[in-house]
Amino acid sequence: MSENELSKIVFDLGLKVHRNLGPGLLESSYEECLFYELKKSTLKVERQKILPVIYEGIQMETSYRIDIMIEDKIIIELKSVESVNDLHLAQLLTYLKLSNCKLGMLINFNVPLFKNGIKRVINGQLDK
Repeated sequence: MSENELSKIVFDLGLKVHRNLGPGLLESSYEECLFYELKKSTLKVERQKILPVIYEGIQMETSYRIDIMIEDKIIIELKSVESVNDLHLAQLLTYLKLSNCKLGMLINFNVPLFKNGIKRVINGQLDK
């Protein structure tokens, strides 16, 4: 399945979660519900996946956690904030770079209209 096909599934299931829960909850609530919905779809889904930092060919002691990874192709970074800022986008861009994934989705559930809370990032640049 392509990244675009997977991102459509993520959008549809994210919309379902948003419609059921609405805005204003903690990020962890949305993460758990979206993970549940994605797992039901039989996709390979990993939650809080460890992303090691490789520097000059050496794996460092530090690592990061990806909120959700789908089919080893898409990184989903979830937020529940008043507004997404450049730091949130930079975080996703760095995760894409460290993991060599092609597509990332930054999803902010704390919005009245779900489609206004999604940003796609492809190969290190924002998808307009």
